[in-house]
Amino acid sequence: MRDRRERDARRTLEVVMRLVRLGAEPTQVGTDIRAAISAWGVGGSVLGGVAVFGCRPPGSPRPLDAVIVLPRGVIVVLGIDLPEPALKVDAPLQTPWTIDGWPLVRTEGAVNPGLEGLESAAALARSLQSRGLEPLPVAAIVVVGPYAGQVTQPTTDLHRGVRVVSPNTTTILAAARELATYERPCPIEPVQRLLRVLDEECELSVAELADEGFPESDGTDLATVDTMLIPKYTEKSADRLPLSRVSSSLSRFSPRTKLIAAVAALVLICGVVGVWLTLDRPAASPPPRAAPIQRVDGVEFVQQVTTRETDCARHSFGDVQRWFEQRPCRSLTRAVFEAQVSGRPAAVSVAIVELPDQQAASELRVVADSVGTGGVTDLVTEGLGWPGGPDGFDNAAQAVQQDGNQVRIVQTVWRQRASTPEDVGLRALAERGLRLTPQP
Repeated sequence: MRDRRERDARRTLEVVMRLVRLGAEPTQVGTDIRAAISAWGVGGSVLGGVAVFGCRPPGSPRPLDAVIVLPRGVIVVLGIDLPEPALKVDAPLQTPWTIDGWPLVRTEGAVNPGLEGLESAAALARSLQSRGLEPLPVAAIVVVGPYAGQVTQPTTDLHRGVRVVSPNTTTILAAARELATYERPCPIEPVQRLLRVLDEECELSVAELADEGFPESDGTDLATVDTMLIPKYTEKSADRLPLSRVSSSLSRFSPRTKLIAAVAALVLICGVVGVWLTLDRPAASPPPRAAPIQRVDGVEFVQQVTTRETDCARHSFGDVQRWFEQRPCRSLTRAVFEAQVSGRPAAVSVAIVELPDQQAASELRVVADSVGTGGVTDLVTEGLGWPGGPDGFDNAAQAVQQDGNQVRIVQTVWRQRASTPEDVGLRALAERGLRLTPQP
């Protein structure tokens, strides 16, 4: 009986999430979020994990109701307080939401709460990446309350790593299952560092995290690694022959052999003199530096070209150019990357605009994220392409994000096939591109 009770206790420990509360909930629906997550039980692929409530990670545009750290993914949870309970919420990412047929009007922040979820997830991902942490994907769950009878999202938006749900255990758990699908679980040591990013005082022991489903190591099998053994140097291999033996050996050489040896010595001396005469010549130019490579969610991005300017109006077009003519930027950093998506070659254009203040950045984000308003010119269009690269970024998928006084504009196209702005693969790639940092 005692053994059975111990097994039941261990089973309960394995499936109940550990909760860490750092501060008060920033929204009214936050109380329902905490209650829903606290009630998690057996969850199939979602076992254990750590939920941190009431935190604001570095770079986050707003306080978060929760950050859920699971063995195969990290999820930021944002609560949205509706004016009153709703029967139906239409929650696209590109246009304003509608509540029971009426538009959700917002006086500040992103055009809709879903975009705030994307921005918060991307900000946390950049913070983790800048600290060299395990590249777990960071997704977002937006919880609308106090009540939402039905929440609908366009199918294409589901691939962008955001779920909009009502505040109950079933929907939040289902969303977490869909989003936490990284190829391997994150080991304990990176998880401890990740928790310290959320808050310096957020400390959990190895045993506590192991109980929550995190492995102690990444499971690398060193027996499968190719190795090469180098023979060990020994003094026996360097023993010298006695001088008497050397002299006797030389005396046995024929005159012809001695002549050949003399010629060889003369050639060696000439070579040494030639090297000495060229010492004062300029050294050959070093080989070209390897292209910088970055990884985001397991996707490898190879940087091809990059530039940095201060005249944004000169390197933009349409309404975006007219906006820059009225409000000059501080700097414009652009780069183009190569990437592979399921074996298909793609190109990614990244533009980072630094503006004088956050208000100007918010205005630019709205203009740049609107259809048919122009944009920042990519480097390929300006003649900085490369063999095998795209002809340009026409019909590209696009993602725009604001982080303080900076705005990131990412465009993605296929390199060997036609592209469309609605392509799910390109849109997912653009979301990853928001986490790239051009290297000089």
